[in-house]
Amino acid sequence: MPFDLVIHNGTIVTVNPEFEIIENGIICIKKDKITRVAAVADDRPPPQAKEIIDAGGGIIMPGLVNTHTHLPMTLFRGLADDLPLDTWLNETIFPAESTHINSESVRWGTLLACAEMIISGTTTCCDGYFLEGDVALAVNDFGMRAVLGQGVIDYPAPGVPDPAANVETAKAYVVEWKDISSKIMPSIFCHTPYTCSEETLTKAKSVSQELGALFQIHAAETKDERNRFLSEYQMTPIDYLDKLGILDQNTLLVHCIWLNKADIEIIAARQSKVSHNPESNMKLASGISPLSRLVNYGIPIGLGTDGCASNNNLDLFQEMDMAAKLHKASTLDPTVMDARTVLKMTTIDAARAIGLDDVIGSLEPGKQADIVIVDTNQPHLVPMYHPESHIVYAAKGSDVRDVMVAGNILVRDGKLLTVDLDAIIDRVNEIASNIRV
Repeated sequence: MPFDLVIHNGTIVTVNPEFEIIENGIICIKKDKITRVAAVADDRPPPQAKEIIDAGGGIIMPGLVNTHTHLPMTLFRGLADDLPLDTWLNETIFPAESTHINSESVRWGTLLACAEMIISGTTTCCDGYFLEGDVALAVNDFGMRAVLGQGVIDYPAPGVPDPAANVETAKAYVVEWKDISSKIMPSIFCHTPYTCSEETLTKAKSVSQELGALFQIHAAETKDERNRFLSEYQMTPIDYLDKLGILDQNTLLVHCIWLNKADIEIIAARQSKVSHNPESNMKLASGISPLSRLVNYGIPIGLGTDGCASNNNLDLFQEMDMAAKLHKASTLDPTVMDARTVLKMTTIDAARAIGLDDVIGSLEPGKQADIVIVDTNQPHLVPMYHPESHIVYAAKGSDVRDVMVAGNILVRDGKLLTVDLDAIIDRVNEIASNIRV
């Protein structure tokens, strides 16, 4: 057989450099890679393959990329809503983590997050949390693709009771996971510029550079953070990080809400990347990122959901819809954050933000076969004039029919094939019963 898998009878949204949309397309896959993407005549049968998938006239698109998650925090979904960020963190989340986060709970919380993401069309995520080796084991077992960052913070944390060992723990994790799996890319995640000292930040960045790992950090998330840095250092958080040498092309800045023009110019000049998390930002009343200005500066931006404790879901279709509409409303300009721009923020631009745009993010020959089929035979998706607008403004995660990662089918007809979802849900509910107490 010339191909292992062929997908046909669907509208292909390639998200390639030309943003080609192929109304009656075919995708051919050999092993884990896409070998052909093309239009076909209506009456021409698909080529021979070990397996042929009929998309049923639906949308065939790249797997979505979530650029910011805290996967085990599915365990805290809805635990502490409607609170300011500092209160939420210090009075509920940090105490809950110190009591309930361990290798066992991290594994099951991560598996639940993977199930939620893959069923709703997310094939790759960028995570930052503690006990990330256990996160990596769970994600790898599940079969997803991920950039996974070991959390670094200057306080006792799960798996790192002595903060003096925080960077060395992260380094050991990256070294261990660097060559274990082609789908797992280890990373280092510093919590914030104010929960990590100057020494911790520079040491963690040096290690990430030494090992070629992505460096992640929450930055410029709240007005209080900005005011604190202006008061203590007479500079913004972005300027502070830049002065420490933290910002470069392998730095992912998460949130980036409270930015001035100089901050944006610094981010652009250093070629750093940004993860935008509109729903979490709104829920915590952190503010609205100047997203259209970041886009105008050519800064690579990917959408992220943040963790389930502050969102409260991992559905990137919902995140796309919110991102597009929020920025139209906040700028009073219906043309900003158009459907194509937002879709790219969950595919090729998201992949670029985490350093994987040569591997995933678009449907092109040579790239990994991370592919999603959306069932458009739904009342809210009929008729369809512009598939990219449907994806952003009308589709839901529940419309996803089939999902594959590296050519391996993980979801078929909306059902997980590789894990026992009921067992995951039952175990998480057991863990949650103790958290609730």
